[in-house]
Amino acid sequence: MTAALQAKNAPEVVLLSDVWWFKFYLNKTLQPLDDLMKAENISAADYVEVFYKETVRAGKQVVLPFARSTPIFYYNKDAWAKAGLPDRGPNTWDEFNTDFAPKLKPLAPIVHGLGGAASYSAWVFQGVVWAYGGSYSDPDFTMRIQEPNAVKAGELWKSMITGGVGQVSKDPATDFNSGAVLSYLDSTAGLAGHEGAAKFQVGTAFLPQGPSGFGCCTGGSGMAITAASPKDKQQAAMKFLAYATGTDTVFWSQNTGYMPVRNAALQSPEMKAFFESHPNFKTTVDQLPKTRPQDSARELVPNGDQIIGKGIERITANGEAADAVFKDVADQLNTEKMPVLRALKDLGEA
Repeated sequence: MTAALQAKNAPEVVLLSDVWWFKFYLNKTLQPLDDLMKAENISAADYVEVFYKETVRAGKQVVLPFARSTPIFYYNKDAWAKAGLPDRGPNTWDEFNTDFAPKLKPLAPIVHGLGGAASYSAWVFQGVVWAYGGSYSDPDFTMRIQEPNAVKAGELWKSMITGGVGQVSKDPATDFNSGAVLSYLDSTAGLAGHEGAAKFQVGTAFLPQGPSGFGCCTGGSGMAITAASPKDKQQAAMKFLAYATGTDTVFWSQNTGYMPVRNAALQSPEMKAFFESHPNFKTTVDQLPKTRPQDSARELVPNGDQIIGKGIERITANGEAADAVFKDVADQLNTEKMPVLRALKDLGEA
C-alpha cells in the first residue's frame, strides 16, 4: 500500500488491519466515506455500532468494518470431560489456575498455550490487563502499561509458566488442534478452522475474569477507499464496499468465524438458525456487548502491537520480571507516539 501510494498507483479499495489503518489516516490517504455512503443509501445505523464507531475520526467515517472478531477462550471438550470438569470455560483466571488446571495437567504436556505472533499476544493479553484493572494506555496516549495493575497481569502470565500450567508455543493454534495444548486464547476468526481440523470436540467461552471483572477487546480489519482514486471510481468502490460488508457476510461468517458487521446480517434468520446449530459461533456475539475498543498504545502507536508483544515474550519466554519489562515497553511506546501526536495536532485533533 505504501509503495503503491508512492508510485501514484494506489488501488481504489484496501483492506487494513486494526493496527494499520490509523497510519494511512494520519497521512491523509484515506477518503472519508460519509458522502459516498449517502449516495448508496447506506446508514451508519446499518452497522454493528461498536465496530462502526471505532474508525470514526473528526466526525467522519474512514474505514468500514469487514473482518471483525474478538478473542475467545478455546478449550478441548473431550479433555474437560475426562478431567471431570463442567462443560464451560473457567469463570476467572483464579478458578482456571487453582481448580481446572490441576485436573487437566495429567492429560497433556501443556494445559494452556501462550505465545504466537507478537501482535496477537498483545491483542489477546489486552483483555487480561483490563480484567486486572490496568490498561496499556489512555485514549490520549498516556501510557499505563508500566503501572501496578498491568504488571499484575504480566505476573499472572509469568506464574502460569513457572507453575507448569502454561507454556510458550510458537503456534498455539496448531498445538491446540493436535491436542498438545488443551486451551488457549485466540480470535473467533479461526473457529471454523478449529472445528474442521481438531480430532476432538471444540469448546468456546468468554475470556476468564480477573479481580476487576471482565475484559475483552474487539479486533480485526476493515475496508477503506484511497483518497487519490478518481471520483467516479470512488463511487464504484463504495458499491463494492456496500456489497462486501452487506448481508452476504452471512456466508463469510459461517465459514470463518468472523462476525457479521451489518445488523441485518447478524439478526437474519440464516444466522439465528446457524447459531442454534453451531453454538460455538455465538460466543463472540454474546460477548460483544461486554467488549470495548482497543487501547491506543496497541492500535494507534506505530508498531505498538509489536513492542507490547515482544515485551510479553520477555516475560513468558525469558522469565523476566513484569515490572521491569513493562517500564521498558512504556518508554518505547512514549518515544514511538510522538510522531502520532504531531500528526494529530496538524489535523486539529490534539
